[in-house]
Amino acid sequence: MLENVKPMDIERRSFEIITELLGDRQPPPEIAPVVKRVIHTTADFDYAENLVFSPGAVERGMEALRAGCDIVTDTQMAKAGVNKTILARLGGEVHCFISDPDVAGEARDRGVTRAAVSMERAAALGKRCIFAIGNAPTALLALAELMDRGELDPALVIGVPVGFVNVVESKERILASAAPHIVARGRKGGSNVAAAICNALLYQIER
Repeated sequence: MLENVKPMDIERRSFEIITELLGDRQPPPEIAPVVKRVIHTTADFDYAENLVFSPGAVERGMEALRAGCDIVTDTQMAKAGVNKTILARLGGEVHCFISDPDVAGEARDRGVTRAAVSMERAAALGKRCIFAIGNAPTALLALAELMDRGELDPALVIGVPVGFVNVVESKERILASAAPHIVARGRKGGSNVAAAICNALLYQIER
């Protein structure tokens, strides 16, 4: 039977259904808004188990955003999905260097991916950022190397690239790091997931 739900109530009802379907798999309150936002975006309940949070990751991400922290994404799709209105009110902006012509040229000359060069460009911003990676495992690997060299100190790493080549391995590098992180363990993820996690943090600040 079809539900008669007003347009303004669709999201609220969706989250009620998610809570009902989770049953005894309810996530802890401090991470529940992020987990449920990702499930709302993907309709994939596996994220109730495969999202891994370092201690205090959600609160640390929210603290950074309240302080005007910028967000760096590895795709234009993730950048487009982040709620830039709320972010701007907090004093932050979203960066994505993947499409910059000089990034493509440098990547070609060095024989590396544009995603890796993009992370180096982000490190050169000279500010602590939240990194939301939903597509390129090479971006996560570049972040890990930059952190190992002491050239980058992320406010939060959202590591949710999707795929098969080096995806699991790149996520494990972040999970083993000291950086605050939210990681989708395994092969699942995507730019929409990265944006959803960013928005879950932003919406909690503005609720």
